Amino acid sequence: MSNAQGPQPTQPEKHDPYAALRLPAYRHYVMGWFVLVLGQQVQSVAVGWEMLNRTGSAFSLGIVGLMQALPLLLFTLPAGAMCDRYDRRKIVLIASMVTAGSSVVLGFWSYAAGPVWLAYAALFVGGTAQSIGWPARGAIMPTIVPRPLFPNAAAWNSSLFQVAAMTGPALGGVIIAFSAPAAYFTYAALTLVFSWQLVRLKGNFKPVRMEGKQGRVEELLEGLRFVFRTKLILSAMTLDLMAVLLGGAAALLPVYAKDILHVDERGLGVLRSGEAVGAVAMALFLAYSKPFGKAGIAMLWSVAGFGVAVIVFGLSTSFWLSFAMLVVMGATDSVSVIVRNTLVTQLAPDAMRGRVNAVNTVFIGSSNDLGAFRAGSMAGLFGPVFSVVVGGVGTLASVLFVAWRWPELRKMGKLTEVKGEHE
Repeated sequence: MSNAQGPQPTQPEKHDPYAALRLPAYRHYVMGWFVLVLGQQVQSVAVGWEMLNRTGSAFSLGIVGLMQALPLLLFTLPAGAMCDRYDRRKIVLIASMVTAGSSVVLGFWSYAAGPVWLAYAALFVGGTAQSIGWPARGAIMPTIVPRPLFPNAAAWNSSLFQVAAMTGPALGGVIIAFSAPAAYFTYAALTLVFSWQLVRLKGNFKPVRMEGKQGRVEELLEGLRFVFRTKLILSAMTLDLMAVLLGGAAALLPVYAKDILHVDERGLGVLRSGEAVGAVAMALFLAYSKPFGKAGIAMLWSVAGFGVAVIVFGLSTSFWLSFAMLVVMGATDSVSVIVRNTLVTQLAPDAMRGRVNAVNTVFIGSSNDLGAFRAGSMAGLFGPVFSVVVGGVGTLASVLFVAWRWPELRKMGKLTEVKGEHE
């Protein structure tokens, strides 16, 4: 008898949910980023609590937000051009040192009951440092993560961010109950932990040298031009931007808790956790799942699901139905965030990655603030239910518009197979 064997069936490649986390460099990066976000949440709680107690005015909280939003609008795009010229890790490290220093100033301000203007100044300096560091930080990940693992890394990024966003405020509350200055010093210390994790990374973090010579203004505009001519990035950014701008109901949660759902502060706290719970659950699910076969369709359906959840939430008078819709909103938003961030990371050439990350940061970051303004002003004119429901309907309309305007997104397959114009 012959021992020859015929062709053996090909075994499907097994999906490894921990593929990105098995990379030592990525573990250092993502755990450092996790503690950084945790520290940001701790300081945010402390600043809000202390400012309100010092001034007795909600207007002071608006100034706090302004001091952190202005640097985002003023400095992020120039910072993107800078990190396409110089060593990105050094930029992030310097920005982290300045951020830690501003938090130390806030700690001493709190301890000595210093003037309010000093806190505003420290927040502006810290916000400026963060705005300069963000594009460079976003450009580091492609240096340490192989391209096939980008979607897996993006899923873990999203999951850990949401965990930090959920646990940070609670930790901040515990710390300020013991000592308000300790909250600021905690953020400074965690910023140094993040910096140490970056120092441990091995590799070349200098960008690829740009061909030819461009003026500084041309460099800034080139990032915008790249986004507008790269249809997949433009469509994904537009879809996410419109969903946040139109569909964000988080700004009206206090109104819904008090006047519609009739719950106290504890109920409001539960509602606030809903989107984060959904986002963590979906990010973990995606990390354990095989990559989308049709990522564009998945993104369109996820934003449509987000819009439907917003409408149901707007009409609901049941606490648990409202909470469930917030969970759905967080889960569906997580899908679109992961797809968008993967596209930005994967399609931008290294020589332009900082500027493209800067455009992404400005577009999405500003839409959060504008979305809150849209929801609040419309609620003031027409009521909260009208504001939320119209926002959900607008989100659905934006899905139809993007699907019609950019068929490239509908036709997109696996994220790992998408190629940029530079390839």
